[in-house]
Amino acid sequence: MIEVTKVRAARERPAAVLLTERAQARIGALMATAPDSAIGVRLSTPRRGCSGLAYSVDYVTNAIAMDERIVTPGGTLFIDGASVLYLIGSTMDWVEDDFQAGFVFANPNAKGSCGCGESFTV
Repeated sequence: MIEVTKVRAARERPAAVLLTERAQARIGALMATAPDSAIGVRLSTPRRGCSGLAYSVDYVTNAIAMDERIVTPGGTLFIDGASVLYLIGSTMDWVEDDFQAGFVFANPNAKGSCGCGESFTV
Protein backbone atom coordinates (compact mmCIF):
# COMPACT_ATOMS: atom_id res chain seq x y z
CA MET A 1 0.00 0.00 0.00
CA ILE A 2 1.29 3.46 -0.93
CA GLU A 3 1.02 6.16 1.70
CA VAL A 4 -0.16 9.49 0.39
CA THR A 5 1.02 12.61 2.16
CA LYS A 6 -0.82 15.85 1.64
CA VAL A 7 1.45 18.73 0.75
CA ARG A 8 0.34 22.15 1.84
CA ALA A 9 0.71 24.91 -0.66
CA ALA A 10 3.01 27.60 0.64
CA ARG A 11 1.03 30.70 1.33
CA GLU A 12 2.35 33.92 -0.07
CA ARG A 13 4.26 35.95 2.48
CA PRO A 14 3.21 39.60 2.74
CA ALA A 15 5.71 42.20 1.60
CA ALA A 16 8.03 43.55 4.28
CA VAL A 17 7.09 47.12 3.36
CA LEU A 18 3.74 48.45 2.16
CA LEU A 19 4.05 50.98 -0.66
CA THR A 20 1.42 53.66 -1.10
CA GLU A 21 0.23 54.52 -4.61
CA ARG A 22 2.30 57.72 -4.45
CA ALA A 23 5.45 55.76 -3.55
CA GLN A 24 4.81 53.32 -6.40
CA ALA A 25 4.30 56.24 -8.80
CA ARG A 26 7.55 57.83 -7.63
CA ILE A 27 9.45 54.58 -8.18
CA GLY A 28 7.99 54.54 -11.69
CA ALA A 29 9.11 58.14 -12.26
CA LEU A 30 12.60 57.33 -11.00
CA MET A 31 12.85 54.31 -13.27
CA ALA A 32 11.63 56.34 -16.27
CA THR A 33 14.71 58.57 -15.94
CA ALA A 34 17.11 55.98 -14.48
CA PRO A 35 20.48 55.14 -16.01
CA ASP A 36 20.30 52.31 -18.55
CA SER A 37 22.08 49.93 -16.16
CA ALA A 38 19.48 50.37 -13.37
CA ILE A 39 17.17 47.41 -12.72
CA GLY A 40 15.27 49.04 -9.84
CA VAL A 41 15.77 51.02 -6.64
CA ARG A 42 17.05 49.69 -3.32
CA LEU A 43 15.85 50.70 0.13
CA SER A 44 18.44 50.23 2.86
CA THR A 45 19.09 51.43 6.40
CA PRO A 46 22.77 52.40 6.63
CA ARG A 47 24.27 53.44 9.95
CA ARG A 48 24.38 57.22 10.06
CA GLY A 49 22.85 60.22 11.75
CA CYS A 50 22.52 60.94 15.45
CA SER A 51 20.05 58.10 16.14
CA GLY A 52 21.98 55.34 14.39
CA LEU A 53 20.06 54.29 11.24
CA ALA A 54 18.79 56.24 8.24
CA TYR A 55 16.65 55.43 5.21
CA SER A 56 18.47 55.39 1.88
CA VAL A 57 16.98 54.87 -1.60
CA ASP A 58 19.43 54.34 -4.46
CA TYR A 59 19.44 52.87 -7.95
CA VAL A 60 20.26 49.17 -8.23
CA THR A 61 22.40 47.82 -11.06
CA ASN A 62 22.65 44.20 -9.90
CA ALA A 63 20.31 42.04 -7.85
CA ILE A 64 21.52 40.51 -4.60
CA ALA A 65 19.99 37.15 -3.72
CA MET A 66 19.19 38.14 -0.10
CA ASP A 67 17.31 41.30 -1.09
CA GLU A 68 13.55 41.36 -0.68
CA ARG A 69 11.80 42.37 -3.91
CA ILE A 70 8.55 44.26 -4.35
CA VAL A 71 7.41 44.56 -7.95
CA THR A 72 5.41 47.70 -8.73
CA PRO A 73 3.90 48.77 -12.06
CA GLY A 74 6.76 51.24 -12.60
CA GLY A 75 9.71 49.17 -11.38
CA THR A 76 11.10 46.93 -8.68
CA LEU A 77 11.90 48.01 -5.14
CA PHE A 78 14.72 45.95 -3.65
CA ILE A 79 14.98 45.96 0.14
CA ASP A 80 18.46 45.33 1.47
CA GLY A 81 18.49 41.90 3.15
CA ALA A 82 20.30 43.26 6.21
CA SER A 83 17.68 46.01 6.60
CA VAL A 84 14.50 43.92 6.34
CA LEU A 85 14.25 43.27 10.09
CA TYR A 86 14.28 47.03 10.77
CA LEU A 87 11.56 47.65 8.17
CA ILE A 88 8.97 44.85 8.57
CA GLY A 89 5.50 46.34 8.78
CA SER A 90 6.56 49.78 7.55
CA THR A 91 4.68 51.94 5.07
CA MET A 92 6.64 53.86 2.46
CA ASP A 93 4.99 56.98 1.04
CA TRP A 94 6.06 59.83 -1.26
CA VAL A 95 5.20 63.31 -0.02
CA GLU A 96 5.60 66.62 -1.86
CA ASP A 97 4.71 70.05 -0.53
CA ASP A 98 5.83 73.63 -1.10
CA PHE A 99 9.06 73.14 0.84
CA GLN A 100 10.26 69.57 0.33
CA ALA A 101 9.72 66.28 -1.44
CA GLY A 102 10.80 62.82 -0.38
CA PHE A 103 9.97 59.34 0.75
CA VAL A 104 8.38 59.22 4.20
CA PHE A 105 8.32 56.09 6.35
CA ALA A 106 5.86 55.00 9.02
CA ASN A 107 7.97 52.39 10.79
CA PRO A 108 6.47 50.51 13.75
CA ASN A 109 9.95 49.22 14.65
CA ALA A 110 11.42 52.68 15.22
CA LYS A 111 11.69 53.42 18.93
CA GLY A 112 12.96 56.95 18.45
CA SER A 113 14.32 59.43 15.96
CA CYS A 114 16.60 62.41 15.98
CA GLY A 115 15.25 65.94 16.12
CA CYS A 116 15.79 66.59 12.43
CA GLY A 117 14.06 63.34 11.41
CA GLU A 118 17.01 62.11 9.34
CA SER A 119 17.72 59.00 11.40
CA PHE A 120 16.00 56.53 13.73
CA THR A 121 16.74 53.88 16.32
CA VAL A 122 15.19 50.46 16.87
